[in-house]
Amino acid sequence: MLLPRHGAGRDEGFAQVEPTLVIDGGEAFGINLGAPPRLRAWGGGEGAGLVRKEDWDSVSDVGQVVRALRLGVDGGPLFAAVGQLDTYTLLSGHLVRRYTNRGNPDYHPAGAFLTATSGPLHVEAFASDVLAARLTGVEVELDVQHIFFGRPRKPQRYTLALSVVRDWGRAEVRAPSVTLAHLDATAVLLSRRGYEVHAFAGWGGRPGEGGAWGAVAGVGADAVQPTLQLALRLEARRQNGGFRQGFFGPDYELARFQVPGTSGLPLARAPFRDGYSAFGEALLGWDAVWLGDVLQRHLDFSLAIEAFNWGRVDLDGRVAAQLFNRNLEVAVKGLALGMGEPDPRYLASAEVRWRFLGGRFYALCQGGTLLVPTAEGTLRTGAFASVGMGVDNAR
Repeated sequence: MLLPRHGAGRDEGFAQVEPTLVIDGGEAFGINLGAPPRLRAWGGGEGAGLVRKEDWDSVSDVGQVVRALRLGVDGGPLFAAVGQLDTYTLLSGHLVRRYTNRGNPDYHPAGAFLTATSGPLHVEAFASDVLAARLTGVEVELDVQHIFFGRPRKPQRYTLALSVVRDWGRAEVRAPSVTLAHLDATAVLLSRRGYEVHAFAGWGGRPGEGGAWGAVAGVGADAVQPTLQLALRLEARRQNGGFRQGFFGPDYELARFQVPGTSGLPLARAPFRDGYSAFGEALLGWDAVWLGDVLQRHLDFSLAIEAFNWGRVDLDGRVAAQLFNRNLEVAVKGLALGMGEPDPRYLASAEVRWRFLGGRFYALCQGGTLLVPTAEGTLRTGAFASVGMGVDNAR
């Protein structure tokens, strides 16, 4: 696979070989291992090594060998997963929403999350990097009906949740640390077989920083069918003193160094206007035969938009489709932050995968734009493109 990169006046080309080992131990265990070294084909300047050093120059980068590790049954009393966190949301999502731990092209950690349920208590904890002190968080949710009236026929109809998230800022390139907390209350208004409607309200802030707070209220709807999964969410939000909901979002691994706009400051120190916003999110998964994970979906769609009363608009969207008997897979991602203000941030990428000879072999084409943090804490612009081939052999 060739991966030319361009930025700040230099081009680099790499050949990438990525052997992968997958072991499926059933519903309660699975592991996916792979080592993706990029071998230099051209560029890099004097003294550049054969292997791209930015991919393996920290302890955290070793984590990329673990592509996925699954322990326990998802939705069971205890479940844990290790690997890349992509569009990860911590339960209520008012602190961590649509977060990606590999948004920095030179930082490849293995993240992890764990869920546990016991009686009226449900807990989810996560770490963005299991080999360094980076982003960690926990949300504890209490089933209020269970506490006062015993085990209900339908659990988690009325809940209270407290979440705390901290970025310790200690990995590869350091950035300022920050801590946020949020309290949420949720009530299910309508519950039928295959769908439900709920309402929620919450308040959050930055502990130790007076005046940094935010409030939120909204409604959501979820529908689950054998071939369809749909989630809708609409929120009204209030921000004050630099706090905002979804602080740890899809752009966080870049914004922790430099936010969109002209300030040039890291997110933990950058000012954020007091005001109001409306947030909407739609998640759709559909398959004509049977809806499985992301490998078994004819359509996977995700879109989130937040509009602020002073004119700023943020957007994060992605869509993937499987066509022609699943032999052709097309995926497109786009991120636009700070639209309506000076110097907004745009990132986009696309991937096309074509399977042939019974699906065992495939050709791959990728391309998109990049922002790469520098040692000075700024972001260097760039772009990437790659073409390649692969083979799958499952037993």
